[in-house]
Amino acid sequence: MRSIAIMNQKGGVGKTTTAVNLSVALADSGRRVCLIDLDPQAHASLHLGVETRPETPSVYDVLSGRAAVADVRRQVGDNLWVVGSQLELVAAEVELVGEVGRELILRNKLNEDPQPFDYLLIDCPPSLGILTLNALAAVEEVFIPLQPHFLALHGLGRLLETIDLIAQRINNRLKLTGVVFCMYDSTTRLAAEVSRDVNEFFSEARNQQTPWSEATVFRTQIRRNIRLAEAPSFGQSIFQYAPASNGAEDYRRLADELLETAGYRQ
Repeated sequence: MRSIAIMNQKGGVGKTTTAVNLSVALADSGRRVCLIDLDPQAHASLHLGVETRPETPSVYDVLSGRAAVADVRRQVGDNLWVVGSQLELVAAEVELVGEVGRELILRNKLNEDPQPFDYLLIDCPPSLGILTLNALAAVEEVFIPLQPHFLALHGLGRLLETIDLIAQRINNRLKLTGVVFCMYDSTTRLAAEVSRDVNEFFSEARNQQTPWSEATVFRTQIRRNIRLAEAPSFGQSIFQYAPASNGAEDYRRLADELLETAGYRQ
């Protein structure tokens, strides 16, 4: 099973959109996929039509020890399961502070779960707190969605520092697989310049002893597409809402590109 955390400490960069639509695209290809919504905003859950009411079991119950992963996981489509979130998850950041081994709770819960999947994807919150640390401790790969602007380059450095710290202290199998550019506008010089700079950075990092020594920038760029922004309000993925749109085409291509690297971390 490939386990992937999709993370960026900045909101509004296409993180949840990527987590949801990449999960659906992989499921449509015949792979068994589980998506964990680890963001208290529960946007991934809402995107897929999953209820987020307080009485609905969620990943919060898993982290607080009241439920197993299997108790809260639900099937939302062919080959696709979701472990939903809710606003109460924000309390976990406070409640887990005093817990011994708090960064490993999710990993331990997943190790107790016998359900076989081909892909496990985790939508991380837009922060580098306890919830994101739990995700990084539980997976082997990281994807970083980026917007092509220069502030994204500054944020990338902070993300790499966090990944390196977790790889050294908690999860020595953790690797950055790559960066995917979202909301990409190929007509702007800025997008081309930022893309070039990020590509050059990872090229120079080859053969270094870092978790990103094998990382790459995905060839697929997720173009700006209003349909991607509209789909969540209908509780649908882009493939249900606008299957002929540029957004659907781009996420299909991204899934195909990911499947080409099937042996990367297996």
